[in-house]
This record gives sequence, C-alpha cells and structure tokens, in this order.
Amino acid sequence: MEEKIRLTQYSEYSGCAAKLGPCVLTESLGDLTQTSCEELLVDFRHSEDAGVYKISDDVAIVQTVDFFPPVVDDPYSFGQIAAANSLSDVYAMGGRPVTALSIVCFPLHELDVSVLKAIAEGGMSKLREAGCVLLGGHSIKDDSVKYGLAVTGLIHPSKILLNNTPKPEEHLILTKPIGNGIINTAIRLGKADDDLIEIVTRSMAMLNKTAAEVIVEYPVSACTDVTGFGLAGHAFEMIQDTKVGIALDFNAVPLYPQTAVMAKKGLVPGGTKGNISYRIDHVQDGSELPKWILDILFDPQTSGGLLISVPPSVSSQIIEQLNEKGIPAAVIGHTTGNAGKLEIEK
Repeated sequence: MEEKIRLTQYSEYSGCAAKLGPCVLTESLGDLTQTSCEELLVDFRHSEDAGVYKISDDVAIVQTVDFFPPVVDDPYSFGQIAAANSLSDVYAMGGRPVTALSIVCFPLHELDVSVLKAIAEGGMSKLREAGCVLLGGHSIKDDSVKYGLAVTGLIHPSKILLNNTPKPEEHLILTKPIGNGIINTAIRLGKADDDLIEIVTRSMAMLNKTAAEVIVEYPVSACTDVTGFGLAGHAFEMIQDTKVGIALDFNAVPLYPQTAVMAKKGLVPGGTKGNISYRIDHVQDGSELPKWILDILFDPQTSGGLLISVPPSVSSQIIEQLNEKGIPAAVIGHTTGNAGKLEIEK
C-alpha cells in the first residue's frame, strides 16, 4: 500500500501561517519614504490588509499578496486554503478580487510535480468561486513548499473598509471560529483526528466572499480579517492610535472543537509567543489571564474570518443574514471609550 504524503513535513514553520512580528514589520517598513502620489489611498503605513490605488473617481484597485507553507497534508486542500487566505484581504477592504498571480516554492528533487499540480488545482477552484482569473505567476525551487497569490481587486474609492476606524459602543462580529493555528500544530504532530481535520480544513478553505457581500450593505465602521497576529492582535490593530478600546467576551468567541483542550496541553504554534509578548502590555490586566486563554486569543490564524465593527442597531440583522447563508458569525464583544486598551471578559 502506497504511503500517503505528509505535506506538512515540507514546511519550515511550526504548523501555522504566522506572520513576521509587528515589531519586525514596523522597523523594516516604517521609515521608508513613500513616493508622492495623489492616487495612493491606502498603503503599508497603517497596518491595513491591502493597498488601494485610485484609477478614477469611480474605480480604485486593491492589491495584496500572501503565501505560506502547508498547514494540512492534502495538496488540493492546501491550495484551496492558501488561495482563500490570499483573497481574504481584498474582501476585508470591501473589494472584489478580479485577477491573481501565483507564487510557488517547491522541492522538485523530493516531491513529484503531481503534488504541485494538485496544489494549483485547489487554488484555481477557489479563484473560480471568487470569479477571479489567474494571469500567471512565478515559481522557484526550494527545500520547503510554499504557495499563495498576489491578488488585485476593484473597489469604489468612497467605499473602502479600513481596519482602524471603529467607533465607541459598537458591536464586534466575527465570521469564523478561531483556534486553527493550535489545531494545525496538532495536525503536524499527528494529534488531530480525521473529523477535526475535516472541520478545520473546510473552514479555512471557505472564502470570505459571502460575508463581505453581506456587510458592505450595512454601515460598517471598521473591518479586518483575522490571520497571523491572532484575534487579539488584529483587534488591537483596530484601536491602535485611536480613542477607542475593545472588550472581547471570551465565552462568546466561537472556537473550533478541542481548541481549549489542546491549548491547555500546550499544543500551540511558535508564533503565539511573539504575538503575546508584543501586545500583552495593551491587554488590560493581561498578566492575570490564564495562559491557555491568551494562547487561544493570540493564536495565529490561517484564512480566518472577518472581524467587523458595526452599530448595535444593525448587528442582529447582520448576524441573522450571515447565519442564513451558512456563516457561523457571532457578536464577540464591543468597542469602548478606553482608548487603545484591549479588555478580555471571561
């Protein structure tokens, strides 16, 4: 019987798609001198999910890029997850993805090209679902597998959703559970059962397309997608350098099955520690929280959901509409007047 491939063995990371720490990005990019350009509406300087460039009074382009090593062993599923993750930043800005370029690193000396084809086919399936066309891409030989997309979308210049513009006393909505970094670590270590792998894989491969189409019809104050910095890290990005704070209700945050059990056992990815150390000073009474709760809230997510700040008057209507469309959205907290502080209610 042919042995099944363990694609996660060809990942040089620790079971999640963790980003470089925010401090690394700030030190590397923060002092760069940007080209003077009136058409530039959003760039790297404000921790936004994507950049936006104005083409005309009615059209702007949204651009983003993301790629990472395998988080699951099935090549086709990995391609779907990586593509969904890459497309997500356009949705988080309120845009519609239209074109993509693939980015591939692949160990041809160790894996058959059929594995790469399966990854690419998985990615194409999500591009078709998004109505986004693949123009081409670039590939290199490498010792580890990495795959993702550079994506271009379209948006009206006056309808851009930013991540750092929430208003006080609003509801926070999350459209996917969290904890997949913890479970991806368990997958890599052979400690996750098939049912759990199926649940998490299906969720990571789900596009944020439907969620984005729903929320753009409402007065959304701020929006981001939850990825490498974890729920708490991206929540803090929403309030950084603002007069607004956030209170998260931990008991209201949807978790994948077994997430809490695995966190208590210490099955956490390497990126979690960096996320916590960089942001813990901004968590009110953070040192008093149980470690496993912090590990979950700062768990690096792969292809996570959207985190949305909306007026309380529309939150129940948004939740109802999202749930009717099969999106497990929930209100997980609210914004406050406690400027720049993240409170965890448990």
